[in-house]
Amino acid sequence: FKVKKILSCLSTCVFPDKITYPINETMLHDGAPHSSNYGYAYVKRIIEIQTSLYAESLDMEIVNLIPTNIYGKYDNFNLEESHVIPALIRKAYLSKTTGKKFIVKGSGKPVRQFLYSKDFAKIILIFLEKKLDNKLNNIIVTSKEEVSIKDVALKLVDIFKIDKNLLEFDEDYSDGQFKKTASNKKLMKIIPHFNFTNLCTGLVETIF
Repeated sequence: FKVKKILSCLSTCVFPDKITYPINETMLHDGAPHSSNYGYAYVKRIIEIQTSLYAESLDMEIVNLIPTNIYGKYDNFNLEESHVIPALIRKAYLSKTTGKKFIVKGSGKPVRQFLYSKDFAKIILIFLEKKLDNKLNNIIVTSKEEVSIKDVALKLVDIFKIDKNLLEFDEDYSDGQFKKTASNKKLMKIIPHFNFTNLCTGLVETIF
């Protein structure tokens, strides 16, 4: 079909568990991923290997975008399957509507870089249209902002106007990886004027 460009979406969980920070695109295959993401991370790495082979052997431009933790409207809010922010939103909503405790698993200390889905959609469209110099382009997509799980929970307490005494951190649960700080230097060299949505605005738009 003479395809000229492929854009794929990976994830920052593809990066090794034992790594120096900030993470950059060159570190993708430098070690095993965190055990909690083992299967998913290796599947995503295979996409990068597959597309890099296409770039080597075919007249094709490859863009692999590697987003941090995505959240936004129409997310999966199922407590058994959802990611961090939609799970916290669901728990905050239930606490507000029932008066029960807003219980967060873990200490709340781990930090993450969150990416609003609308921002990621805009960036995907930019890279679909943009001609890049290299045939193979792995690009981390994130803002510089790092936020602790505790800070997200506190923002939700304010947004939903929940009694702060109802917020509780259950430290019987593991925190998982403490941090996964990723560099967006490569991204910002290509689209230096892109403005990321701040977390409070993104949360309000997601909820309401």
